[in-house]
Amino acid sequence: MKNAILEIFRYRDLLYMLTVRDIRIRYKQAAMGFLWAIFMPFVAVAAGILIKKAMAVVAGERIAMIDLASISVKVLPWMFFISSLRFSMQSLVGNSMLVTKIYFPKAVLPLASVAACFFDFVVATGVVVVILTIVKLGISLYLLWLLVLAVFLILLTAGLGLLLSAANLFYRDVKYIVEIVLMYGIFFTPVYYEASHFGNWKILLLLNPIGSILESVNRVVVLKEVPDPFWLTYAGLCSIGVFILGLYLFHRKEPEFAENI
Repeated sequence: MKNAILEIFRYRDLLYMLTVRDIRIRYKQAAMGFLWAIFMPFVAVAAGILIKKAMAVVAGERIAMIDLASISVKVLPWMFFISSLRFSMQSLVGNSMLVTKIYFPKAVLPLASVAACFFDFVVATGVVVVILTIVKLGISLYLLWLLVLAVFLILLTAGLGLLLSAANLFYRDVKYIVEIVLMYGIFFTPVYYEASHFGNWKILLLLNPIGSILESVNRVVVLKEVPDPFWLTYAGLCSIGVFILGLYLFHRKEPEFAENI
């Protein structure tokens, strides 16, 4: 494990170049260019507001501005999560010539995909900042918790990206299963709603590490509260564990990549 991490660090320049390459390829022939990084979260937020409005109408309530803020701050990390998994899952198969012809730690391929999606994430934060300014949410010291939550989110996403990229290389139907899970996953994750709405059933939603992270983001940004210590610790342990497991299994199977691709 230590050797795998050190090897990736030694090839950090390659990781940087692959990340830049992925970003350029993604937007090179797109008419909207980097605006896509803003457009997609904007559409997702709009869809969430529509769903929240429908739920409010059925309940005979009115949608509040804080609901708009809550949806906005949770949609962005969710979009980063699912886009990273989609791109990283295809990173080995999509770079078959590099995998079979050149020696380098193959983990940099899925990690570069995650890093490229994180670039989109940073760009799209502008949309959220504008929305939070409109609703006059304000800032607080609790926002410092976002640094910790961002680390957990990246570790969880990178770990799953490593696992799925290797699994998709050996079993090509993995991508179809993952696409279905990601397509409907938003309805089983507290993105457009709060886990507390489900009473005692909220535990099932928070057992999903990404759900715990999103709820913590909502608490520190919108509610201006300290994250729940139990679920914050749970999310952190799960994120670190998934990353270690993903890197370990990826490194263990790496010698078989070239002959199975």
